[in-house]
Amino acid sequence: MKILKAIAAGAFIWMLAVTSFTILENIPGFRESTTRQGIAVLLAMPCYAWLVASRYYRHVAQPNGLFVGLIASATALCLDALITVPFIEIPRGRSYDQFFTDPILWILVAENLTTIFLYWKFSVQKKRL
Repeated sequence: MKILKAIAAGAFIWMLAVTSFTILENIPGFRESTTRQGIAVLLAMPCYAWLVASRYYRHVAQPNGLFVGLIASATALCLDALITVPFIEIPRGRSYDQFFTDPILWILVAENLTTIFLYWKFSVQKKRL
């Protein structure tokens, strides 16, 4: 059950990130630069991950934050491979290779993982001590 909730957390984070990119893509100044869009989402990602982690740990026993972060990040990457790339990126002329070698993607993954781990470390594990 914990794994299913971690998968749901990852799907929610993915949805927030895709929604952010979609909104930014329609704002002048961001429309022209995927780098600017990525930086804006990089600034928002800790808030998304913190929100999702707080919801996750409210109703679930306290599994390790690194485990939850890995599951959530892997879920988001799978959804990128199954939905984002074929339905959004390929029609725009990008490929799987271009998408998955973009450094901003991997910074977002690391940021998501780190934020969930830090939430667990300072908000969940601290309460158990």
